[in-house]
Amino acid sequence: MLDQLFQIVKENAQDLIVNNSAVPNQFNDAAMGEASNAIHDQLSQAVSSGNLQDVLGLFGQAQNLTNNPLVGNIVSQLAGSLGSKFGVDGAQAQQIAGQLIPQILGGLINKTNNPNDASISINDIMGHLGGGGSKGIDFGSIINQMQQGGKVDLGSLAGQFLGGNKGGGGLGDLLGGFLK
Repeated sequence: MLDQLFQIVKENAQDLIVNNSAVPNQFNDAAMGEASNAIHDQLSQAVSSGNLQDVLGLFGQAQNLTNNPLVGNIVSQLAGSLGSKFGVDGAQAQQIAGQLIPQILGGLINKTNNPNDASISINDIMGHLGGGGSKGIDFGSIINQMQQGGKVDLGSLAGQFLGGNKGGGGLGDLLGGFLK
């Protein structure tokens, strides 16, 4: 996942980082790495703190990313890193991050939703963010279900993905903690 994410960052960072005099040239690669890290860190933190529905909701929308609180957290982390690690002025760092992160996430979301692009899928992303503990769950169908009705029926998911095993201590409990 990180390799694909960094490639998407590179595709979108040309004007905002590489050709931007506010980011010293010797830090271009590191600044792009910080963009990847900010996305990975914030999405991983959201998953580990039980905000799986927010992460899945993010991947269910390719527009209006700037109003998403997860995107705001990623922008803040990147802006802070640009300022503290590379000496970018605070206002410029915020502007760079505020433009770059929605572009990157839009590209990532488009890739995961493109049936003709198998380079990365929502299942790959969620498996990575969840530490591999979410194998066997079709997150694409969960996103579709969320988009259609807004709520996810955990009983139905447990039956669908766990073969009816709703016993304690398994993946059902993990999902129960994530999807409320």
